[in-house]
Amino acid sequence: MKVPMDSLRELERERGISLDTVVEAIEKALASAYLRMTNADETRDARAVIERETGEVTLFAQEIEIDFDTEERTLLREWEDTPSGFGRIAAQTAKQVILQRLREAERDLTFGEYSGREGDIVTGIVQQHDHRYTILDLGKAEARMPPQEQMPHERYEHGMRLKAYIVEVRKSDRGPQIIVSRTHPELIKRLFELEVPEILDGIVEIKKVAREPGHRSKIAVVSHDRNVDPVGACVGSRGARVRMVMNELRGEKIDIIKWTDNLEDFVANALSPAKVKEVRAQADQTALVIVPDYQLSLAIGKEGQNARLAARLTGLKVDIKSESQMHSDGEAQKAAEAEAVAAEAARVAETEAAAAQAAGELEAAESTPSEQPKPVEQPS
Repeated sequence: MKVPMDSLRELERERGISLDTVVEAIEKALASAYLRMTNADETRDARAVIERETGEVTLFAQEIEIDFDTEERTLLREWEDTPSGFGRIAAQTAKQVILQRLREAERDLTFGEYSGREGDIVTGIVQQHDHRYTILDLGKAEARMPPQEQMPHERYEHGMRLKAYIVEVRKSDRGPQIIVSRTHPELIKRLFELEVPEILDGIVEIKKVAREPGHRSKIAVVSHDRNVDPVGACVGSRGARVRMVMNELRGEKIDIIKWTDNLEDFVANALSPAKVKEVRAQADQTALVIVPDYQLSLAIGKEGQNARLAARLTGLKVDIKSESQMHSDGEAQKAAEAEAVAAEAARVAETEAAAAQAAGELEAAESTPSEQPKPVEQPS
């Protein structure tokens, strides 16, 4: 009874699976198969030995004693007991172990390949879609997209090809679990890297991304070369580059704005396409934005979307007011200030009147002659 060592050595060369690891696994499997075949009880054990050069298999039966308190196993005696006709069982066992090791090696290889790609973008084909997951075929592996990582109102049909962002790679008994997303803000960065060579080369950098998946996104870009316009590079000729990204995201609108260190200018840019008249940055992480009356609805956006994205992009609380609102607030503030001044003046006048009255009463009391006390008559 022999194990084909030449095949195991070839497997080690081609797949990188350690020969000693496979041989040890086959030895344990053969020992288990021997115990099952002989209906051994708990006092019996076995040990299989495979000769590394010839592949010859030898079975040793063992008699053991178990201390049930400490679960310590003591070997009492051992003898060779290789069954006749055990070759077929040995061949099947070796085959099963080799196939299992091959599957494990492929899983480890796949895990090693994708674990280093967290934060990368992959292209997959939709294989299955249900309420739990959408399964993408990546070629060598499958990726799962949970419901919270799926874009709203996007339909995933079988055979559809799409790009996704690798969020996490986990190891499991069934192989690596690759979790991907279509809603992650970093997905937009990776898509622009594919379409804009200046970003890939480091000339143009995407500083921040604010996104409401499936609806609208804003990205802030800066150029490290004064001769390169970052917004123009991302938009492309006639909008070709940004259109490719929007098509991949199924029509999601993308606003590209210029990053600047000046906070007021950055807030004004972030509210694009609205035209801003003035921005006042305040100490409590709030920016007061003044816009023309006809730009107010555009600056706020549908259901406040434009203002929300601008706040996420800048990291500030954005308070938008029109010129007429500021004028009304200014008039109201002036009226309130005048009222406060008048109230203060009245309070001061009242205080002064009270003080004058008190002083007059004191002076009158001092000017009135006091009555002399009557002499007390002495008894005669």
